[in-house]
Amino acid sequence: MELTRDRAVWIYERMRLIRAFEERVAAIFAEGRIPGFVHLYAGEEAVGVGVIGCLTDGDWITSTHRGHGHCIAKGVPLGEMMAELFGKVDGCCRGKGGSMHVADLSRGMLGANGIVGGGPPLAAGAALTAKVLKTGAVTVCFFGDGAAEQGTTHEAMNLAAVWRLPVVFVCENNQFAESTPWTYHCAATAIADRAASYNMPGVLVQGDDVIAVSEAAAEAVGRARRGEGPSLIEARTWRYFGHFEGDQVTYRTAEQSSDYRRQHDPLTLFARQATERGLLTAEDVERIDRDAESQVDAAIEFAERSPLPAPEEALTHVYVAY
Repeated sequence: MELTRDRAVWIYERMRLIRAFEERVAAIFAEGRIPGFVHLYAGEEAVGVGVIGCLTDGDWITSTHRGHGHCIAKGVPLGEMMAELFGKVDGCCRGKGGSMHVADLSRGMLGANGIVGGGPPLAAGAALTAKVLKTGAVTVCFFGDGAAEQGTTHEAMNLAAVWRLPVVFVCENNQFAESTPWTYHCAATAIADRAASYNMPGVLVQGDDVIAVSEAAAEAVGRARRGEGPSLIEARTWRYFGHFEGDQVTYRTAEQSSDYRRQHDPLTLFARQATERGLLTAEDVERIDRDAESQVDAAIEFAERSPLPAPEEALTHVYVAY
């Protein structure tokens, strides 16, 4: 996929918006203004943006408990997302899903998921729908290195391969399944190698390089759209925050995190790549940075103005009510 100026602007805007959103959520969660749990995506922006940038509005994604970045990349409005985190009625799920269940079906975002490994079967189902109805849609399934060990993930990959479903499995390997190093729980030297077991292509990419991610995703999405079946992409990345907000992060050192961020920050890397190619200027980068902060300010104001859902709505707009 050709990297034009317009595309470079979109990529940097989306990544900067995700970073600004997540950093602000961390701050206001610490102030006690957001109920429940939040799992932040900062540091992994190049994966979500690089992959979703290869999709159309008619394509679908399934997400994880760490789904804010996927939502933003897929075009879910920031105000509705922030209101959802606040539990407000103007949230994209009317305040009933919260951070771990943000969804916007109208934009092809089939939902964040509080169940580790819960997304792959949903992705296979969405892809089967597209194949049966001949819509041409592709589904991308994001999952983590912890979910790579779940039976649901393997069952979904096997089914997708048997039926040649138009789905791309994207493992966001951020090095730790909660607090367990991925090398401790995974016998393979690369999760991408497991693709061979299901007779599908598998590729390992550096998850801090949005260009490399985009190139791998474009090939996999094109394969799926042509009816050639699923693919597996493993993107090695690093979450800047803990597994969840409040995590004491005793399983890695602050020096490890700061060193990784200094050497592999996806925003810094792409800004340098784009400016060296003459696609962005330093002024563009500064403008986008300022605009992202302003958009997050507006999203917080929107969420704070939104009312709480009425108690009598507790059993409406839900899949199952007892």
